[in-house]
Amino acid sequence: MKLAYFDCPSGAAGDMILGALVDAGVPFATLERELGGLDLAGYRMECSEVMKAGFRATKVHVHLDGYEEGPGYFRRLPAPEGHAHLDANRADAHAAAGHRGLAEILDILERSRLVPEVRDMASRIFRRLAEAEARVHGTTPERVQFHDVGAIDAIVDVTGSCLGLHLLGVDAVHFGTLPVGGGFVQGPHGRIPVPAPAVAELLRGFPTLDNGIRRELVTPTGAAILTTLAAGSGAMPAMRVTAVGYGAGTLELETPNVLRLFVGEGAGAAPTETVMQMETTIDDMSPQLYEPLLERLLEGGALDAWLTPVIMKRSRPGVVLTALCEPSRVADLSRLLFEESPTIGVRWTAYQRARLAREMVHLDTAHGPVTFKVSRLDGRVVTVTPEFEEVRRIARERGLAVREVLEQARAEGRRLLGSP
Repeated sequence: MKLAYFDCPSGAAGDMILGALVDAGVPFATLERELGGLDLAGYRMECSEVMKAGFRATKVHVHLDGYEEGPGYFRRLPAPEGHAHLDANRADAHAAAGHRGLAEILDILERSRLVPEVRDMASRIFRRLAEAEARVHGTTPERVQFHDVGAIDAIVDVTGSCLGLHLLGVDAVHFGTLPVGGGFVQGPHGRIPVPAPAVAELLRGFPTLDNGIRRELVTPTGAAILTTLAAGSGAMPAMRVTAVGYGAGTLELETPNVLRLFVGEGAGAAPTETVMQMETTIDDMSPQLYEPLLERLLEGGALDAWLTPVIMKRSRPGVVLTALCEPSRVADLSRLLFEESPTIGVRWTAYQRARLAREMVHLDTAHGPVTFKVSRLDGRVVTVTPEFEEVRRIARERGLAVREVLEQARAEGRRLLGSP
């Protein structure tokens, strides 16, 4: 399994991620050509080697036609005499510098000639970003109007990062602790604190720190890319490193403003990922309500959920409700717990876990078609488990013992898959 680990000592932004991918081996000419599949006009890409506090890095810059870019701003340049800023592929000039809705961006991606894997990754990133912006502004993702992240350069950064990971053949993305910065920055809604509200939402459940630098170190685009695609965060996973790339940021800092990318093959017995274990202790809820609560947690993105009986203070019997989820689901599942139970507090902890590669396969058995969950280690089948609900249905229909059907199906599944 090929892994990508983004080390972010100075934060993360879309152009830094893109630069690191190119520096780690993504051919810039291929990247530029494939991004033509977006059918976006009004920009050109430039790749150069720069120095950041004594360290070399790759800077990938997206230049917008008719705009001058500076740290945190776009300034419209005067049009040459006899020329307009608009072109045939753009409805208006401010669409180049931002102000697109989620539906418009998803439509651009859907109509593109990108491979489905890249298109789907980019769409997931923009949907997650829209959800974060919606929570901040008290609206719905469909009504969110992106500003900076709706600009052509942000669309290219997000899509280019997904394309770069695809071209490198990366199977899983991990990233390190993010320094969020501090101070204030001028945004489309005025002066706002750093990290920006949308960034703060995106980083829920992920490791962060304050490194003392009072600048905007993590942009919404950078946060959305990493937190959406990450299989794990925090410590670097065990891997045999085959390439290292450095992507340059725009800001000039006292420390090297670079993002470092490690690419390599997973060296552990199984790939690791970060999961959040959420818990709440309840002693005043009707037992009838636990089943629908667990169902809603699983429907809402929990990887697993269970109940543990406990004895609480004053010898009261209670229940600890535990759910496992991806870091990005903590906020939504916390809200669900507050809505569906009488709890007044939810706690969570980040854990690293190793997980075998798995797939669902359909096999024709002596009892008919059965779905099996198959896990593999280094390509070798290690577990073959028939779906229990299907086993129970077959046993009921044929008047057989469930245990008998389960054992027969498991043995036949292992034989058909060549597992000892």
